[in-house]
Amino acid sequence: MEKLNILWTTDNKDTIFNMLSMYALNSKKKGWWKSINVILWGASVKLAGADTQVQTEILEMLHAGITVEACRDCCSNFGVVEIIEKLGVTVRYMGQPMTEYIQNGEKVLSI
Repeated sequence: MEKLNILWTTDNKDTIFNMLSMYALNSKKKGWWKSINVILWGASVKLAGADTQVQTEILEMLHAGITVEACRDCCSNFGVVEIIEKLGVTVRYMGQPMTEYIQNGEKVLSI
């Protein structure tokens, strides 16, 4: 078992509930991956900042032990830094961390 990074860039709400969080939560519960990290980048940040159902889903992932990060630049651009941080999401510039994940050979699933 290794680490899985799920790069979440879509603002499609159906995809979040019917793929992303479903897979992430089941992966955690069933031990399919040693660790799971969800990365909000682009349009996903805007959706997460504006939609309470999506925020609840993020909280569920966090409570299950899934780490969640968000692109600081995107959060700033959409004016949602405080909202995302209050959820418990790590907000930081993601260019370097993403590059490290890829260079280290970690798995990245892009949605």
